[in-house]
Amino acid sequence: MPAQEDFIEQAAPFRAELIAHCYRMLGSVHDAEDLVQETYLRGWRGYQAFEERAALRTWLYRIATTACLRALENRARRVLPAGVGTGSIDPDTDLDSNEGGYQWLEPLPDTLTPETAVTARHSVRLAVATALQELPARQRAVLILRDVVQFSAAEVAELLETTPAAVNSALQRARAHLAEVAPTEEDAAEPEDAARRELLDRYCAAFENADLAALTELLQTDVRLEMPPLAVWFKGRDAVTRFLERRAFAKPGDLVLVPTAANRQPAVAEYRRTADGVMRAHSIHVLSTGAAGIASIIVFLDPALFSLFGLPSTR
Repeated sequence: MPAQEDFIEQAAPFRAELIAHCYRMLGSVHDAEDLVQETYLRGWRGYQAFEERAALRTWLYRIATTACLRALENRARRVLPAGVGTGSIDPDTDLDSNEGGYQWLEPLPDTLTPETAVTARHSVRLAVATALQELPARQRAVLILRDVVQFSAAEVAELLETTPAAVNSALQRARAHLAEVAPTEEDAAEPEDAARRELLDRYCAAFENADLAALTELLQTDVRLEMPPLAVWFKGRDAVTRFLERRAFAKPGDLVLVPTAANRQPAVAEYRRTADGVMRAHSIHVLSTGAAGIASIIVFLDPALFSLFGLPSTR
């Protein structure tokens, strides 16, 4: 078998975990897919010279991580609206007044997070992914490669062309920062499958029927609503429900919500009827749950995400 054909066969099983790795580094699933494609192209071109001094998986992570670090040079970190301004309580506020040119974090479909380890699943949650973006790029790489990918300090040192002592020092600083700003695995526990399905069913029904009372029952008192790329966000059940009632609800029959999953959290895909009568892809809602209900709703207003979730653009 020619070397390049052998590479394609041997490297194919690692694609999804490399996308998840690049997503943790970059905060963008679109960018992650691009860099994994670049990783495979570089790997394919260099495979004949690859002497298998390390495992193929390790070699691919080296190429992907180097590509991510290069892409992050002189690039602003990705954020969510709650990280760049004060929450609004005015449902009539101008939504377009403060888009601000930010680079927004994107959701990651669960189909692209194949890892089963609790730490790996936890590390793609939106709150953790946002916190990862606050780390310097090389610290971020060290933390992900050590704690998520489970490489040894020596392997990470070789991959990043540094020393194990430097790796351990960077890891200690990264862990300390993450402990300050990111939720713990216990705090971020999601409902079991049956409760999750019930929650999503009730959420979808409330939106589709414009049933404010039913939606209100699902929300914590301190719930947050964010809608990137809009920088405006709302905090508190009263502010969120007043905004949704006045600016987001539609008459019954004009919205369809389809359950899905993103960042290891409950999510729904929203289709909305447009002026031509067609139900078109509108947004992906990603929910975070707390002890008393839904703690946050992040509505990603980007129909281009639907194809990544394996969803059609119309219904």
